[in-house]
Amino acid sequence: MAVERIFKDEASEEKGERARMASFVGAMAIADLVKTTLGPKGMDKILQSTGRGRAVTVTNDGATILKSLHIDNPAAKVLVDISKVQDDEVGDGTTSVVVLAGELLREAEKLVAAKIHPMTIISGYRMAAECARNALLQKVVDNKENSEKFKSDLMKIAMTTLSSKILSQDKEHFAQLAVDAVMRLKGSTNLEAIQIIKKPGGSLKDSFLDEGFILDKKMGIGQPKRIENAKILVANTAMDTDKVKIYGARVRVDSMSKAAEIEGAEKQKMREKVQKIIGHGINCFVNRQLIYNFPEELFADAGILAIEHADFDGIERLALVTGGEIASTFDNPESVKLGYCKLIEEIMIGEDKLIHFSGVEMGQACTIVLRGASHHVLDEAERSLHDALCVLSQTVNDSRVLLGGGWPEMVMAKEVDELARKTPGKKSHAIDAFSRALVAIPTTIADNAGLDSAELIAQLRAEHQKEGCNAGIDVISGSVGDMAELGISESFKVKQAVLLSATEAAEMILRVDEIITCAPRRREDRM
Repeated sequence: MAVERIFKDEASEEKGERARMASFVGAMAIADLVKTTLGPKGMDKILQSTGRGRAVTVTNDGATILKSLHIDNPAAKVLVDISKVQDDEVGDGTTSVVVLAGELLREAEKLVAAKIHPMTIISGYRMAAECARNALLQKVVDNKENSEKFKSDLMKIAMTTLSSKILSQDKEHFAQLAVDAVMRLKGSTNLEAIQIIKKPGGSLKDSFLDEGFILDKKMGIGQPKRIENAKILVANTAMDTDKVKIYGARVRVDSMSKAAEIEGAEKQKMREKVQKIIGHGINCFVNRQLIYNFPEELFADAGILAIEHADFDGIERLALVTGGEIASTFDNPESVKLGYCKLIEEIMIGEDKLIHFSGVEMGQACTIVLRGASHHVLDEAERSLHDALCVLSQTVNDSRVLLGGGWPEMVMAKEVDELARKTPGKKSHAIDAFSRALVAIPTTIADNAGLDSAELIAQLRAEHQKEGCNAGIDVISGSVGDMAELGISESFKVKQAVLLSATEAAEMILRVDEIITCAPRRREDRM
């Protein structure tokens, strides 16, 4: 008896072996795509959008690359997702997470082909991940008590993070910027207070950190160029109603003088509004919307600096750092919270004039001004710096530090190998596979640098049999080096997130045995 088809015409389903193949292949393809960006000698990718203007992005950041891809394969989407989460959670390690998950699936594929059930593989992976995490926990260094050492740890972490990015040439300079900025936050992970302004021109070396807040606006004409002990009212209100707007409005009058009266009334209304604002006892007024020349004139007469059309991002952040709130009605001044800062002045960066607020209420606020040859360079520099800032702010909270350069992976692989030898049953194959997948990260780092990875990994493994060994891959000299001497460090939190996310993603894809694609919705013929 023939079974009728359950699904609609265009829906498709793949079962068992084929479904598993599809998910494995998709996930491995994604991993191979970003693999080449891993490590200090990783290469960049150019992403060209198909939209208007064909915008081009040049990037090395795993999450950015994957975010921009339109992918059809469901398993590949899971990997894109974990790299996004890694980016939001700890900022760095977005490529490592995908490469590790891809390798775990590559190993799993061999095991499935050898007739080991996916559930057995998963339980083996789980045991291995737990074992690897404990291996790292035993090796972490925590220098929170000693502020000098902790600061040098942060510098090393920042330099390690930046060394695989575009900023690697000036990594000391930028690591210093990032560490100073994060130290000002005093332990909060709110990166809102660190503002990054990009100005084309100059070279990356000219970038600097400025305390306080910089608003990307020019000062108005005839207004004070410098204000000390400023009281700032941040507002989002219409200041452009001093003329009758002729579009939309129909005014019937019997003589010109009547029209003039109406304009006079409008002007009077505006004047009253300005008086109310001045009544708050402020000397700086920042508005989200336009300010027409009449109210601007009134503000200038009162000696108040009026800034119009501040972008919304800027205004939110300005309110945050000066301790004010965004106001839109001015009838009761006592309920409006004003912002304060010690000095407002105009500064020049390159060709542009900007307004600088220094000595702001929120002491941890600062601005990093990036200079660079072109917009593409600046965008990539901002992404790299953002990664470094994220990692550092997480490390300030969780101050456990590991060495980098493939050292943590080798430590984990060694422990996981030992676990595999002790574990009876089929699970041991899966645990063994896990350790092979871990070794893939240092292998990829070596491959990207054009080194002989098989030789290096064999040397590394032999080194790691010794107690208290700090060996990792020194990409610059192309040999096995001492990571502690080279000052290559990574944050424990990043490594842990990479390990756990990759294992969970691989586990999720392994559980799949059927892929059902729905039929697309038909557009009804409306004609």
